[in-house]
Amino acid sequence: MRIGIEAQRIFRKKKHGMDIVVIELIRHLQQIDKENEYFIFVNEYDEDDYGDAGIEETKNFKFVRFKHYYPVWEQVLLPKHAKEYNLDVLHCTSNTAPIRYDGTLVLTLHDIIFYQMNPLFKKGYTLYQRFGNFYRKFILKRLMKISAKVVTVSEFEKGNLERVLGLTDEKLVVAYNGVGEKFNNNLSEDKTKEVRAKYELPEKFMFFLGNTDPKKNTPNTIKAYVEYCKTVVNPVFLAVGDYDIDYLKDILDEVDGEQYLKNIHVMGYIQHDDLPYVMSEAELLLYPSMRESFGIPILEGMACGTPVITSNITSMPEVAGDAALLVNPKSIDDISKGISKLLDDDALNADLISKGLKRAKEFSWNNTAKTMLETYKQAIL
Repeated sequence: MRIGIEAQRIFRKKKHGMDIVVIELIRHLQQIDKENEYFIFVNEYDEDDYGDAGIEETKNFKFVRFKHYYPVWEQVLLPKHAKEYNLDVLHCTSNTAPIRYDGTLVLTLHDIIFYQMNPLFKKGYTLYQRFGNFYRKFILKRLMKISAKVVTVSEFEKGNLERVLGLTDEKLVVAYNGVGEKFNNNLSEDKTKEVRAKYELPEKFMFFLGNTDPKKNTPNTIKAYVEYCKTVVNPVFLAVGDYDIDYLKDILDEVDGEQYLKNIHVMGYIQHDDLPYVMSEAELLLYPSMRESFGIPILEGMACGTPVITSNITSMPEVAGDAALLVNPKSIDDISKGISKLLDDDALNADLISKGLKRAKEFSWNNTAKTMLETYKQAIL
């Protein structure tokens, strides 16, 4: 087979979840498939914005680079180049694809959050996010008609696609995400010290891996942290990623918690290679999202031997199993009590660490790659 994989953003410096998923997919396809030919379509970034994806060309994997703004790159240039390479199947990996592609198309639809809300006027989203949601919603119905297979990442999300979009079992495929090998509980002490110094991490901290997307539930998480702080004399620090201080202050102001800003350690953008070291050093990982189609950080934290607090809704119980403390993400009190419980209960802490290490091993990128390779074969039948 001649297989094309859309991987537009894998070389940008600040990578997001979907970028990591496609990088891991390509890396593990390279390990298991030496026969089929692969053409990886990527956006050619400016030198200042260019990063390392951690994957290289091999005998049967070739990068095809071209540059333009996102919609033009995807809707005009991608189908043009796909046709030039005479593909048997094109896999678009991140919720969108060219609507005028006339070949065999496999689409990974991570979630349909953008479809289940008003994409232009949803409160809490930036202008860029709103129009991105509008773009995806505008082309989705067409993509459902032309896709030979639609891949999603959990049984929860599969149920959404069946219910909302009317897709059938015959067209739908569930390919669980995995955990990268770099996430483990046997990390280098020297590298750990280096990462601690790089981000100036406190001696003891809990780690909240979120962002300003409303689904990440940052306001409730910060407010729950304030409630926790009010119950102890020396609260454990809360380490967070790339947040604007004024954004955090606005949340704190709502609950008269301005004095606790000093307990929140803003790390800035965290390189993905540094994440295992941050997670492994944390007292606990906070991941109480309002909505996830999967939630890879849940498993990454577990693999690092860190106890995890996550939500009792959407896909998160499916991924976490009995290896995390589940809380109601809509309840500030429930999140706060979960923090206190996990910090105070040594037996529970040890139990979740043990269960988490086992749970993380049940999800592998190698299995994801095998599922996708079989999906490519089925798509062209």
